[in-house]
Amino acid sequence: MKTPARLTAPFRALALSALPAFALSVTLTAPATAAPETTAADPAGAPAVLEARYDLGDQAFQPPASIGYVGRSELAADVYYPARLSAGRHPLVLLQHGSWETCADAGAEAESAAARAARDRAEKAGDEAEAVRQQAIVEQAAARLWAWPCAPGVAPIRSSSGYDYLARALAGRGFVVVSVGANGINATAGGQADTVYRARAALIDRHLRMWQRLARTGDGPLRGALTDARTGAPVGAGFRGRVDLGDVGLLGHSMGGGGVMQEVADSSRAHWPAGVDVKAAFALAPTATWDGDPVTRTPFAVMWGTCDQVNTGTFFEQNAAANRAPIYKYTLTGGNHDFYNRQWSPSSGQVAARDDALPGSRPGTCRSQYQGQDHPQQDQTPLTERTQRLITTHRVTAFFERFLRGRTDMQPYLTGDRPFPGEPAHVVTPAYDAGD
Repeated sequence: MKTPARLTAPFRALALSALPAFALSVTLTAPATAAPETTAADPAGAPAVLEARYDLGDQAFQPPASIGYVGRSELAADVYYPARLSAGRHPLVLLQHGSWETCADAGAEAESAAARAARDRAEKAGDEAEAVRQQAIVEQAAARLWAWPCAPGVAPIRSSSGYDYLARALAGRGFVVVSVGANGINATAGGQADTVYRARAALIDRHLRMWQRLARTGDGPLRGALTDARTGAPVGAGFRGRVDLGDVGLLGHSMGGGGVMQEVADSSRAHWPAGVDVKAAFALAPTATWDGDPVTRTPFAVMWGTCDQVNTGTFFEQNAAANRAPIYKYTLTGGNHDFYNRQWSPSSGQVAARDDALPGSRPGTCRSQYQGQDHPQQDQTPLTERTQRLITTHRVTAFFERFLRGRTDMQPYLTGDRPFPGEPAHVVTPAYDAGD
């Protein structure tokens, strides 16, 4: 890995002079815990951030045949945007969630839990036939939880809404944020690991293409499709000429993070819709793309937690030797995989919500991931939902301010040379490579 470029004294002074304003802004938009978060208001009392949705159908998206992925997915998203949309042109940030149960079938969840317990008892007692019978019940319940579309009367789990704290923080800073649904891909991904990330990247392309048309001409599939998230009334906001698709950021979590990294891979740039330029990408606990395509030209950041049992955010190490753009990595001591998404977190009360961290050997600890003899498992203090999301909000907003708005005063915060306000000490370990 190349030696990171050091900051000059004038650059540090610039960052220091910007601290009060930035510290105030991150304090105002810090995420709440599990309770629904209120929309920020400007000093005059009007909402500063508005929320809309669109849904073009549960199976409206089919990946290109050239990818080889079999299955259809929804074309739906949660949209967060500044109330004062007419004030200039706004960068677009597109989010994609990861792999998770698709249907909020509480009955299936209860049946699965009971059958797993019965299976474990049967295995312990040596009753192989009963264990097989209970395992079949587990699999039948799983099919209901991972169905798409969901059965009549069963609501989908809207994983796309689980990043509302991030979306509102970004929209409050003037970004238009589109958090897309990928439940259909989740339901059909089994056995297609070699193509699922390309399918996810193609889904990103489709949404970007629709937004490019809406922003350029006010026409296309999204014309008249957006409705107010609270009232269901048609949204009258004029996005035409107000969203800059030449200034796009991508944000993904888990397999969505892998899809985002596939989208910014050098091999994928030729497939970006005409007129779209992805300037930066941030991946939260990203799972690795199947081909491991190099990402050398797009600034990116990855974040992972030591008690995450899914991955280690290795995109940084995989690309550090060849990157021509700045890249960052953040390791959260005691962080897990699920707390980035409020729908997936225990305090939501949502079907399938859970804390994925393994319990430590002592009460109140989590067990870190094993990474070889140099990094054996150990007990660590777990981050709370609130703290993990606060840390995430700080870095995601600073990152996109830096690369979509040119805020070079954010750089010392991103490299770790300046601390973010309100965070516990010695939790975040940053790594930075400036590129060529």
